[in-house]
Amino acid sequence: MRGDDIVPPQGIQTQTYHWFFSDIVAGSNPTIPTKAQVQKIAVLNELISQTHTFKKRNISSTIILPTGDGMAIGFGDSPEKPLLLSIELHKALSKYNESKRGKEKLLLRIGIDSGLVYFVKDLEGKDNVWGPGIIMTRCVMDLCGDMQIFAASRLAEELVKVSPKYKEFLHFAKTYETKYGEKIQLYNVYGKGFGSKKAQTKPKKAAKDMQRNIKVASNFSFNEIKILLDVIDVKTMQTRHTWIWDLINISKEAKHRIFYYLDGQTPRNFSDLNVKVTDQNNNRLEISERGANKPYRKEFYVTLEKPILPRQETVLKLEYEWERPERTFLYEFPSGAKKFNYTCTLPKEINLKNRILKVDLATGYKVHATPPALVKQSNDKTIITWSKKNIAPHDAYQFEW
Repeated sequence: MRGDDIVPPQGIQTQTYHWFFSDIVAGSNPTIPTKAQVQKIAVLNELISQTHTFKKRNISSTIILPTGDGMAIGFGDSPEKPLLLSIELHKALSKYNESKRGKEKLLLRIGIDSGLVYFVKDLEGKDNVWGPGIIMTRCVMDLCGDMQIFAASRLAEELVKVSPKYKEFLHFAKTYETKYGEKIQLYNVYGKGFGSKKAQTKPKKAAKDMQRNIKVASNFSFNEIKILLDVIDVKTMQTRHTWIWDLINISKEAKHRIFYYLDGQTPRNFSDLNVKVTDQNNNRLEISERGANKPYRKEFYVTLEKPILPRQETVLKLEYEWERPERTFLYEFPSGAKKFNYTCTLPKEINLKNRILKVDLATGYKVHATPPALVKQSNDKTIITWSKKNIAPHDAYQFEW
């Protein structure tokens, strides 16, 4: 669905923008130290800020949205701006990478497109944007290979109308299908000193891994999920995590084991996490198989005392300890949940930055979740609680304290 197919809700302002969407290749790779990842983000921001296109932008009609390990920039005045920014940035990156080796190199993927967005106010009264324009540009970027620039046909056609000279940079690649099943025609943007002549044609391994994890998770639906975080060391932000799943086997087969994956912010061995899983009878369950055992990510299966039969319900509790120096926790709901309850308990001395954000994992875009969390004091503790009903499959929320 394109922007001009959308009928905007009454009272919501809309406008077509020309979008530049970038993403650092392996920017979330858990094998790369967090400090190195942050350094790459800082370098990317600096290189963008030094381009002529960015310096000469119309500030009043330019939207800048950091996305964690990338950047989305919307230009309201010219379809040329995303292309010119991409070319300048690629040339600057090539120069920067000359003295770098291996994982030190800063590799980027860039998608550009035009499309409609909505202007909406967040809970702090600040302007935010959302809509098919930025979503589609993210999809275009997702289809890129390393150090590649893809342009959707809509923007490419506009550029050629502006100036025939752009034909020499725009090379029709093929018709791709997004992960949502939508077909889009893409142009590979390359020339002397920018872009990559070879177009990405194979699905990324990460996408396959994600599909595998979602497939495992979709064997179950959740009556209720409880997440309990207890900060036990202020200096290191060592946090005790407790996940309680009240689940139903919605598959047609008995399930003998459960899959878990954990992500952290400091490198740890699996044995450091004190992982414990118990069933509703308080039986400690065996960790039967481990998948990824990387410094920042752990995957494992837990064998059940008794198999969960089709339509049968059970309750499982996972407990582990892992530092949270960034004071954030992200939780994704692959199968949704009828009820969700979050509780974070921390020492009173911590200066709160309490926020709960709903995250679109496809774009990295974040908005304040509703309702706001409740905060209360109890003796020497601060307790943050938040609950929500009927969370949809694939929703994700980030909790900050």
